[in-house]
Amino acid sequence: MTISCPPLCTSLSCSSTAMLRAVLTDTRWSSDQASGSNPLTPCCSRTAGSLLTAVNLNPALAAAVAAASSTSESSPSGGSSSPAAGADGPPPLSAAAAILPPPRGRPARTAHAPPSPKAPRCAAAPALPERGRLGAMQEDGPLLLNLGRPNALKRKLQSSPHGNPPLKRKPKPSVNNFKKRAAETGTREKGSSSKRSLPKKQLTASQNESQKSKLFIKTSSLFRNNPDIPEIHRKAVQQVQENVFTTDSFSQLDLHPHLIATITTVLKICSMTSVQKQTIPVLLQGKDALVRSQTGSGKTLAYGIPLVQSLQGMKSKIQRSDGPYALVLVPTRELALQTFDTVQKLLKPFTWIVPGVLMGGEKRKSEKARLRKGINILISTPGRLVDHIKSTECIHFRRTQWLIIDEADRILDLGFEKDVTVILNALNAERETRQNVLLSATLTEGVTRLADISLNDPIRISIADEVRKSLKPALQIEKEANSSSNCMDQENFAVPEKLKQYFVMVPSKLRLVTLAAFILEKCMCEKQRKMIIFFSSCEQVEFHYELLVNVLSGELESEKPKRSSVSSVQLQFLQLHGNMEQEERTEVFQEFLKSNTGILLCTDIAARGLDLPQVMWIVQYNAPASPAEYIHRIGRTARIGCHGNSLLVLAPSEAEYVSLLASHKINVSEIKMEKILSSLMKDDRFRLHRPGSKKSSGVDPQEVRERATVLQTKFENYVHSSEGTIRWAKKALQSFLCAYTAYPRSLKHIFHIKSIHLGHVAKSFGLRDAPQNLTTLPTANSKKKTKPRAKRSDLLKKTHGKHRLADILRSEYSSGMDTGVSKVKKKKKKKQRKTGDQQIPV
Repeated sequence: MTISCPPLCTSLSCSSTAMLRAVLTDTRWSSDQASGSNPLTPCCSRTAGSLLTAVNLNPALAAAVAAASSTSESSPSGGSSSPAAGADGPPPLSAAAAILPPPRGRPARTAHAPPSPKAPRCAAAPALPERGRLGAMQEDGPLLLNLGRPNALKRKLQSSPHGNPPLKRKPKPSVNNFKKRAAETGTREKGSSSKRSLPKKQLTASQNESQKSKLFIKTSSLFRNNPDIPEIHRKAVQQVQENVFTTDSFSQLDLHPHLIATITTVLKICSMTSVQKQTIPVLLQGKDALVRSQTGSGKTLAYGIPLVQSLQGMKSKIQRSDGPYALVLVPTRELALQTFDTVQKLLKPFTWIVPGVLMGGEKRKSEKARLRKGINILISTPGRLVDHIKSTECIHFRRTQWLIIDEADRILDLGFEKDVTVILNALNAERETRQNVLLSATLTEGVTRLADISLNDPIRISIADEVRKSLKPALQIEKEANSSSNCMDQENFAVPEKLKQYFVMVPSKLRLVTLAAFILEKCMCEKQRKMIIFFSSCEQVEFHYELLVNVLSGELESEKPKRSSVSSVQLQFLQLHGNMEQEERTEVFQEFLKSNTGILLCTDIAARGLDLPQVMWIVQYNAPASPAEYIHRIGRTARIGCHGNSLLVLAPSEAEYVSLLASHKINVSEIKMEKILSSLMKDDRFRLHRPGSKKSSGVDPQEVRERATVLQTKFENYVHSSEGTIRWAKKALQSFLCAYTAYPRSLKHIFHIKSIHLGHVAKSFGLRDAPQNLTTLPTANSKKKTKPRAKRSDLLKKTHGKHRLADILRSEYSSGMDTGVSKVKKKKKKKQRKTGDQQIPV
């Protein structure tokens, strides 16, 4: 749609001209601004849209334009009213041409083509629709207004009479146009002066940013700024081996026929192990014993078979109401359940002997009811038994003939030494003569001290010593016997023969992806689907359980691409630690015990005595605090002659730990970290998708690193998905640091808190930066305390008297040791005596 504007004569009043020029040159009066759309859009002051919009919106201007047009129509078109017009001259210019000066760099128009008959004349321009886009172009005749794009007025001028083309105007580029051109092209077109080129430095920077934005990886490189992995040169050591099985059968022993039948049919055991062959005859003779044998050698049956044989052969038949005849102490609840299950199978033909178990987490009321009815073989943890000794009246040890302490070193390590002392005092108070047995795979100084207290002229049984004596000449045996006649070798540990031990050096940033790659390789690719992973704290177990379940199991909806044939296998993760409820712990233990697949994440509560079949790999994600603890951890696999493997994950600063193990006759082989990470090539879920990329047939180190970075990105995305997961990761990191500072002084040169990089360690917990204020995070113990702790000043206000104040201060600053409390009680008694003496009149 075109609208023609009548020509105005040059005799327009000065006031109207000034008003029109002021409106046209004001940038606030563009067509878009007048219609109320975008007030920030820059406009050209010389567009026809601005002219018509201003005229339509301002009545004064409209009247002025109408008056000017009426005066121009009344005068003859070729008259002499205009000084610039002649008889053969061109018609007068339009209103816009008459008022506006000629453009820069363009000559003023002196000639005009005859008016076009197609263009109708009108007295006044009609009002344009709202947000209409107007343009202006000159054709044959007066200036025509044409609808077009804003700021795009094109003037088609005829050639000058001299034949020279008109010069082009150089408009000032607007800010928006400049930004658009710089972002879209970034380069300058040749011969165009309307575009400004960016400097070369800015161009290269923008190109690099565009290339980086194509990759979706948000993390920094995992393979930069890592410490060098040292090469370990060590001599291969000869490990202490034990002959697990013997050719002797249980029928050669003087046992009840029903008991032998139960062993062969129910337990499905035909021949004795070495520790059973040496221990059972000694215990059948009624002697005390200190038994040391490797893990998984059958120590439970070594004391369980003679115990059942002696109790069933008593002259007076045992009654349930007689109370306990045997007491078995174990360090953990899971081991108590396992021992109870084994003893229950042995007692299958002897139904009048009743076993029972006491452990923490169970209801005391139900346990007291069982104690009132009677338990003949009592299996308990030390803490719960002491609780019943102090609070349950019906418990007694008048007929107790057996005291068996299994995993005695672990009982002492867990701080049960005082509880064991209370139990021994309770036993000695009612019956002094009994048969005592201590068993463990490792014997420490505490166990030796406990044996001196509780055992009466014991027989020391060590299978590793018997093997070593058979290999050494007689003269050397005599020398060793003379030098240490009453002490056992506590430095060298026996390792199962079919157990293969490995270690891997991993920088702190790569620990998490290396663990995940190892799990995928062994449990998905090789289908060795039963694995135990040890951590140093409960918070780490909970955090890694949630992290691995949500990332590796593919439970997140946003992380479910098309799975390959390898990833079609579903991983099953379980967790076991001390902060769990007892019902949940028992359920997890039974589930992992009976299943053929599963990955158990746990603390050291699963490191002692548990017989978990079909476990092929033991992974120690955090190094144990002693070589003895290392032996107990790896003893969960390769049990009773089966095959097994173990992997120890170490940081480059912890390389000396391998030499420490070698000094205890423990030989470990190295696996390269790159070999473990290369297993990510078998799973396309972690492939970096690039346009035009092809699948590589071999193992490309660069692609392995890219896949490891993709996996790390998935871990970090999950951790940073909510504030709760970030807080949980920081809490797990704090518990790791606390456990790292708790290593014994003898290992501080290997595990020192100053040798680790906090930012790199935070990366292994899915955190992108090193956290601040870790000490302010809540701990596991602070969760349970619901009531806020009262301030010391408030406590002092509530006190009444000096004694109350002393009690509060004592409870606030005392260490909790019983000896300190007894001293305070003695001081109280002395004060009371003094005050009593003062009150007595002389």
